[in-house]
This record gives sequence, structure tokens and C-alpha cells, in this order.
Amino acid sequence: MFPALFRSVRFQSQTAMMPTQVLACDATAISFQSSSAEPRISSQDTLNSLQLAVHDLRRRQPVVFPTETVYGLGALALDASAASSIFSVKGRPPDNPLIVHVSSIEMLHTLLPSTFQLPKSYDLLIKRFWPGPLTLLFPSDSQIIPSIITANQPSVAIRMPSHPVARALIALVKAPLAAPSANSSGKPSPTTAEHVRRDLDGKLGIILDAGACEVGLESTVVDGLREDGKIRVLRPGGVTVEDIEQTLREGFLDTQVLVHRRDYRDEKLEAAPTTPGMKYRHYSPTAPVTLLYTSSPPAGVVPLSAQSFFLTLKDEINTFSSVKIGVLALTDSPFGKMSLPAINGLEWHRQELGPVNHPSVTARRLFDALLTLDQQGVDMILIEEVVEIREGLAVMNRVRKAASQSRWITI
Repeated sequence: MFPALFRSVRFQSQTAMMPTQVLACDATAISFQSSSAEPRISSQDTLNSLQLAVHDLRRRQPVVFPTETVYGLGALALDASAASSIFSVKGRPPDNPLIVHVSSIEMLHTLLPSTFQLPKSYDLLIKRFWPGPLTLLFPSDSQIIPSIITANQPSVAIRMPSHPVARALIALVKAPLAAPSANSSGKPSPTTAEHVRRDLDGKLGIILDAGACEVGLESTVVDGLREDGKIRVLRPGGVTVEDIEQTLREGFLDTQVLVHRRDYRDEKLEAAPTTPGMKYRHYSPTAPVTLLYTSSPPAGVVPLSAQSFFLTLKDEINTFSSVKIGVLALTDSPFGKMSLPAINGLEWHRQELGPVNHPSVTARRLFDALLTLDQQGVDMILIEEVVEIREGLAVMNRVRKAASQSRWITI
């Protein structure tokens, strides 16, 4: 809950091109009837915030808004000029496509080729996970979707967010929004409005603030368009692979679910991706990240003891001053429960990722922990590996992209 339902805070950095307003929105004041895409908004202050954001969007200006996954940097998806502002604000490479966000099934159908029919797998997944953190690939009609959105690919990634503020904003602007995460390209995705403000202050006009995101990692991206009928998870995320498999089974659809880089590789797709998060290094804080593997090492790898590894850390950073080491560890793992040694010249900064058996908690905490350690000015970040089941698969997908190196250690 907010101390006040509406607040406008202006920030101006030395190099800012415009003042940035942070406008509070009360998500509990927004509701949707299942039969209608129109939101009901009981708070005038929240409606005012949304209307100011709509005004900027219609002027082809980008706006930051919360989703259930992470905060998004949105602009009109069907206006190439508006969409181009996303790339300039983020410093995003032009060959990295964007996800289009819709507020209703009716809006979805306005974006699709008239000849396209939903496969049964999509019908099942949409009924189960929309609105929600699931993105699906659809054929792209070049007469509808600008090429800047798809990076000239034949498909377009679309989802319907479940966050009331995101869905209400799209409904009020009456147009789909393209929206990647609201951060400088390559950095950890923001899960609070404050994360966005620290990063993009002065680069855009409005940030809608509805508190911390519930999921904490980006949406799951699924490609079900291949001729073989198999479901390919291009990016694991807020909807787990296990949930997808269960939904298809319950719908009596015997379809194999494959995870990119776990079950198969596609070099052509990696070179020219159809969805974000596949080609470039992502999710990296300022400090270099080392992934610590604590499970059984592969053949030929001799792990260091944790104590021996800790003794090597200061040597890895060329400095004569004290070294700040950030540690992201699971609460109840052997690594998480061990006491960090007192070593001359090392200063520990610890962030807990939650219990071993609750990967959804780890997913929710990961980006916030990385950004918090960056704010504390650490010189290096160590992240403990997470078992790759349920949300843990998405966590490790992000950690591997963030890490510049990995080490095997024993506790």
C-alpha cells in the first residue's frame, strides 16, 4: 500500500534531456470483468496517473509501467517512430526484437494475419496462462507490425500481461504496446520503480509506480509454429516448463516440449533471434559476476574448496585497497549456511536468494539483489547455482548470461 495513492516526484540529472515523473498507481483499484477488456478504476488518483501516461504514449513518447514480471519500457507497437524511442532510451541493438503487449484477445486478433488459425497448443496455453507471464510467437503481418518490432523476422512475440496497471494502460491507450525491460541494454531488469529511476532518470517522462513486481523475471517465450508441432521454449521465465507440459497433457495433446540450449541448439536462431534475450549478453550488473557451482563437477574438473577459493579473490582484482565481495546465496544450502571467513582486505556483502526448495522466491529476488549489490559498490559478485527445476531453470538462464566466469567449489 502507498502512503498516498498519487505522488509526482521530479528528478533531473546533470545530463538529463527531460524531467522524469514517478507517478503512483494503486493496482488494487483496477479490475476487469471477464467479459470486457475495459478496466474499472476506483481511484481517481490512479486514473490520473494512467491518463498522463496515455497522453505521453499518444505523443509517441516512451513510458515505464509495471508488469507482473519486471518493469517495462513501453511505446506504441504499431508506430515505428514511437517504437524507435525504446531503442534510443535503452541503447538497444536494432536486431534485438521486442515483445508486443495486448490487453485482450480481441486486440491480439487485430495483429494477426487473417489466414492464421490458432494451433490447439496455443489455444490451451492462452486459456491457462493469459493474462500472465507467457509470450507466444505468432506469424507477423508486415502490413500491420513494423519491422523495427520484429527485427525483420517473420514472427512476432506477443503476450497479455496480468498486472492490472499494465493491462489498464494498454486498454486506455487502445493500442498494443511494445515493451522490453525498462533498463539500459545489458543490465539487470528492474523490479521496482526505483531501479528504473536510478538507471533511466532524465531519459523519459513518466514512470508508473505500483510497487515491486510479483514474478521478478521476464516472461517465458514459446514458439509453437514449427511444422513438427513441438513446443520450443526459447526463454524460460515466469511460466515454468513443468506447467506448460502439464497444461498440454490435461488438454490431451501429446506434444513434446523442448528448451533451447537444454534440449537443442539452433545456431541460425541465435544469430538472428525471434525474441529478446537470446543473442546478447544480458542481466549484467556493473561488477563482474562469478557463478559458483557446488554440485558434482563434470569429468576432468577438480573443484577448489570454498576456503581456498575465497583466498584467491583479492588476487583477481588488481587493487591495494579493501575489496568488496557481493554474495548471493540460498538461505538453507550448505553454501548459504556457511560462515564467510574473515580475510584481510575482503569486505563481504551478502544477499539471500531464498530457500532451496522455493525457486519462485529466488526468481523474485535475483534482479533486486544484483542491483542492490551494484548500489553498494561491490567489486565482484558471487552467485550460488540453483537447481534447474521450475523457476530455477529461468534463474540459471539469467545467471549464466550475467556471469563472466564460473568456478566449481566444494563446501
